[in-house]
Parts: sequence; structure tokens; C-alpha cells
Amino acid sequence: MPNREEEVIPVYLFLGFLEAGKTKFIQESMEDPKFATGERTLILVCEEGEAEYDLERIAQKDVTIHVIEEESDLNPEKLSALVRETGAERVIIEYNGMWQVADLIQNTPDDWMLYQVVLIADASTFLIYNGNMRNLVADKLDVCELVYFNRFAKDAKPDEYHQLVRALNRRCQIYYEHPDGEVVFDDLEDPLPFDIEADEIVIEDRDFALWFRDMMDDPGKYADKTITVKAMAVPNSRLPKNTFALGRQIMTCCIEDTQFYWIAAQTDSAHMPKRNCWVNVTAQIKMQKRYLKHQNVPMMMIQKITDAEPPEQEIATFY
Repeated sequence: MPNREEEVIPVYLFLGFLEAGKTKFIQESMEDPKFATGERTLILVCEEGEAEYDLERIAQKDVTIHVIEEESDLNPEKLSALVRETGAERVIIEYNGMWQVADLIQNTPDDWMLYQVVLIADASTFLIYNGNMRNLVADKLDVCELVYFNRFAKDAKPDEYHQLVRALNRRCQIYYEHPDGEVVFDDLEDPLPFDIEADEIVIEDRDFALWFRDMMDDPGKYADKTITVKAMAVPNSRLPKNTFALGRQIMTCCIEDTQFYWIAAQTDSAHMPKRNCWVNVTAQIKMQKRYLKHQNVPMMMIQKITDAEPPEQEIATFY
């Protein structure tokens, strides 16, 4: 990994499906002096729609466009060679909507660093994509810092789009562009379905996934809070004595993506739960460095634990 700032190649990643408006968005960004500040730029185009780049309208001239036709061409050796050949100081990627983002991240050179991830979405087709290709939509929503809905009708209600985004990403900003070019910031509030300021925060079974994601996104918010929640107790040999994994299966987008998400929970030896059983737990959240030395992580210090019946829906979801 690079250890000097000058060795890092900034990468701006633009996600979205075919004809969503990625090329137009990148073109307009490159015409903006605030973004086009003179760095030699390599634009990697991973899918070609009807729109094309017009380099004559870009003030800076050190811009190279390279088309990536095969996903296998996105590998560290070829990408590093492109940077050397072009002398690029930054990289813009117009990514193919049918390719997984994780595959790209795993196959970029070590000296490439993601500076910004933007999802461009055609509001007139986005809900259809979400209904038919939920796993690909979730793949992009999970990592983006900004979602830009274009072609958003003036009389359309943003609630469904907002909820869809927030189910998977509570951090990103959301914008809507109307056909007349007006851009509106999404300022809808995102109240959690439980009271974060309560003396005892009670997590209902249906809210487990939302609570878990919020806690992992902002663990400091829960430090020293008392939580009551139902989850499964699972042994984990990597954890300290009298500590176990407390969590649930969470479905992010589809059944194939279901995983067990957990938090370490500590009790005394007399109250260690049975292996792989459902329990009701009341515990205080403490930030610890016990099993990941390089960072603080939340741990549940159990105050009360009892056996429980499984929730009506054992796999937790966001929607």
C-alpha cells in the first residue's frame, strides 16, 4: 500500500445502469472548473450508451478516454499500465451497471484510492431495476456516497426512492433532478424506529437490521447505551473467554446475499447461553479493543440474558 500522499491515484467511481445518465454527469463535471482543475485524467468507460464524451467542451486538455470491453481487463497489471502510458494523475471510472462493485475494488492497483462513489439513476426506470435486479441495485447503493436521481418528474413523490436508498445506506446524500434541470436536495428526515435517547433502547424483532446497520455505521452513538434485543447466541473461538457472537441472519437484497451479522457479547460463565440458541438480552454497549486491536468496536456487556423463542421472521430485513 502507498505510504506517501503523492503516490496515491485518486479514483472517482460513477455507478449506474445503461442510459442512466452517467456519461452526461461526468461530462458536466469535467466542464466544471471546480472539478476540472488540471490533473491529467484517465476516463475508463466500461459500457457505452448513446451519449458520447465531447472533449472539446472540457477546458483541460490532458484527458484520455479508454474503453474497457471485458471485465477481466480490470486487473491491477493492466490498470497500472494504463496509468503509466497516459501519465494520469487521477482516474474516473464509468462502471458497467451489470458488474459487481466488489470485483472492481478487489482488482484495482494498491496505489488507487477511492475518493468518491456516485450512483446515477434514471428515476423513470430505477424501481423496475430494483424489482428485477435487486442484488445489483443493492450492490451499488451499499457503497455510494451520493445518489443522483435524474429524470425525476416534478409531481413525483420522493418517499419510495428515499426509503429504498435508506434501507441500504443511511449515510449518502440524495438529489433529484427534474426534467427542467432543477436539482432538489432530499431533506426528508430519517427517524429511527426506536428511541435512541431512552434509558433502555428496546429493539423490536422487525427493526433488528436497521438497528444493527445504524450501530455499525455510527457505533459511538451507542456507547454506554443500554439495549434490549432478541438474537441468536453463537460460539466463536476467536473471542475472549465468556464471550460469544450475538446476531441474526440479515438479508441485504435477496436470499442469496443473506449473512450472519453479529456483535460480541460478554457475560459471566454462569450465564453463558447454549450453543446456537435464541436469547433475549439486555446489555450495555461498550467500545472495546479486545478482539480487533487496530480499532474500537462495540461490545455488549450483558446485564440480563434469558432463553427466547425464535422471531416470527428469523431472517432480518431492511424493508
